Amino acid sequence: MKTIIHKANDRGKADHGWLKTAFSFSFSEYYNPEKIHFGMLRVLNDDNVAPKMGFGMHPHDNMEIVTIPMVGSLEHKDNMGNSSVIKTGEVQIMSAGTGVMHSEFNPSQTEATQLFQIWIFPKERNIKPRYDQKDFSELLKNNSFNTLVSPIKSDETLWINQNAYFSIGKFDAGQKASYNIQSKGNGVYLFVIEGKIEAETIFLERRDAVGISETDNFIFDVKENSHLLAIEVPMN
Repeated sequence: MKTIIHKANDRGKADHGWLKTAFSFSFSEYYNPEKIHFGMLRVLNDDNVAPKMGFGMHPHDNMEIVTIPMVGSLEHKDNMGNSSVIKTGEVQIMSAGTGVMHSEFNPSQTEATQLFQIWIFPKERNIKPRYDQKDFSELLKNNSFNTLVSPIKSDETLWINQNAYFSIGKFDAGQKASYNIQSKGNGVYLFVIEGKIEAETIFLERRDAVGISETDNFIFDVKENSHLLAIEVPMN
């Protein structure tokens, strides 16, 4: 088993007033040669967007972009004709493919939006751009990982153009739990949204993360009620 630890306080930071962001990997003005990516995981941004503010129309290409609102909502518009509001409990995915333009705004007049935006290198380049979102708020079970995004086309998960899986779980204090790699050779980036756990003798708290590879599974102890995000990706 191989591990790499990313502590919350070591993340890159940016404060633009209306946007406060923490970068798990090199992004925009933040550059750390030791934090370029974890396998096919390229970006994990922890964004806080002020009311009525957001990102105007901007381009992307050849990237799988997953957005997970944790507090509040986000209004999305793109040049494919999609216009929707993503709420807490929902997940959005966009294949940028050959190229797409989109905007993202916090539609609330009073409430800040906190979200994770995650970029994954695609398995197949230059595909036709696409957009999808799904509400998982009534489907998640406690004390287990729930797969939200997968390379398998089904009604239960959102499809991604990569051999990758996104899973979220809420675990009660005192639980001993595990994560099983879903595709041989993949690694998993385990991110603590809230709480405290011990994973393979590594203590992780709020917004800490550990990248785990070269194993089929790992076990962790839940030290206090915890909300976890597991991003499983090919390592090369």
